[in-house]
Amino acid sequence: MDWFTAPEYWTSRLVFQRALAGVYLVSFLAAALQFRALMGERGMLPVPRFTARVPFRRAPSLFHWHYSDRFFAGCAWTGCAVSAALLAGLDGLLPLWGAMLLWLVPWALYLSIVNVGQTWYGFGWESLLLETGFLAVFLGNDEVAPPVVVLFLLRWILFRVEFGAGLIKMRGDPCWRNLTCLDHHHETQPMPGPLSWFFHHLPKPLHRVEVAANHVTQLVVPFLLFAPQPVATAAASLMILTQLWLVLSGNFAWLNWITIVLAVPALALPAGPPSVPDAPLWYVVVVLAVAAFLLFLSHRPVLNMLSRGQVMNRSFDPLHLVNTYGAFGSVSRVRHEVVVEGTLDEVAREDSDWREYEFRGKPGDPRRWPRQFAPYHLRLDWMMWFAALSPAYAGAWFGALVERLLEEDRATLRLLRRSPFPPGRPPRYVRARLFRYRYTTWRELRETGACWERTYVREYLPPTRLTTVVQRS
Repeated sequence: MDWFTAPEYWTSRLVFQRALAGVYLVSFLAAALQFRALMGERGMLPVPRFTARVPFRRAPSLFHWHYSDRFFAGCAWTGCAVSAALLAGLDGLLPLWGAMLLWLVPWALYLSIVNVGQTWYGFGWESLLLETGFLAVFLGNDEVAPPVVVLFLLRWILFRVEFGAGLIKMRGDPCWRNLTCLDHHHETQPMPGPLSWFFHHLPKPLHRVEVAANHVTQLVVPFLLFAPQPVATAAASLMILTQLWLVLSGNFAWLNWITIVLAVPALALPAGPPSVPDAPLWYVVVVLAVAAFLLFLSHRPVLNMLSRGQVMNRSFDPLHLVNTYGAFGSVSRVRHEVVVEGTLDEVAREDSDWREYEFRGKPGDPRRWPRQFAPYHLRLDWMMWFAALSPAYAGAWFGALVERLLEEDRATLRLLRRSPFPPGRPPRYVRARLFRYRYTTWRELRETGACWERTYVREYLPPTRLTTVVQRS
């Protein structure tokens, strides 16, 4: 069945599968290490509370049948183990049907987590990992050459990621059309990286070139993915280079990395496969049936891209099989940060000894330089960025966060870089204040050693005691 498989993409498939397993591993590790404080039984948004009000058909998940923190941890660590096995190439040692079942395990486990993850898992790259992971089930192993239709569908995902993001930019913030968005983006992005300060201070003409190049990469180059080789390889390579540039400029969890992974199957890599038999008939039937179903579902993201009211990062089905993507349709001009503080004083006054909680990734102490965390996803830090944009983004969980800090909840404190209070002495009051942050200039950096300068804006949450929080909740 020469029409069904593409042996020349044997190496591309191998690299894609190992890289995707690595992304799976990071995602499950983040879930295992963070879930208790975020959505555990004592979490800010507990899973049992969610499954009690949302039926299985709307959010299919193992946790509708049973939930405990131990069971969730078991699922997350199982996902880590299976991902590590796939990274090591275990699927290549199994029969074709066994390899497909093995790839189905991390997809089903991660779907179960995402569908009960609520606000913490409302990011576009969650659906992107699931959509890509579902297709990986049907990509085959060493017993068969890569199916052409699955390779096409992987390019179709990459096309929607890039082209959808390009459209949302052109339809959204005017700064994308006048090429000025990068005058602000590196300073106001959700979680800056160690090089973001330097990217911000690049000459403005270079920022214009960056934006223009981004438009070409997202609005023109995606169509070349479906061109003959070597054009498709050149298009995918350009996308990879663009994503690596974004990796250097900020912390975007695994968004850039999963996009790079998606570009790999379009590459015509050297080294051919060993001689393999034709694909078995049952496999051909299954792959073609799944492909036809996914192409049918694709009409919804297509209609969304064609619509003037285009939305980004939307799942059209509870299994996240075919989704729409996009990022930064608008860019903030000013950076605000919510600074959380506590005090041991019996009475909360303005001149009390307020001590600041330090988060791992989000800006806090102006002298502390940002670190590189991506592809690891610091979910609380990301949501604190949204909380600074509007209290509405934090309404469901911020009160619970304050309560956990007042209780000295160990799972919550593990999400932070440092608590300002010694063990066994939780604060009597916690408050939150809103600050405006801006990058320092070169001169200010030399004089003060600080990469940020911050200015107090207003009170975000007044001094709050544990009894007050309990009454509010």
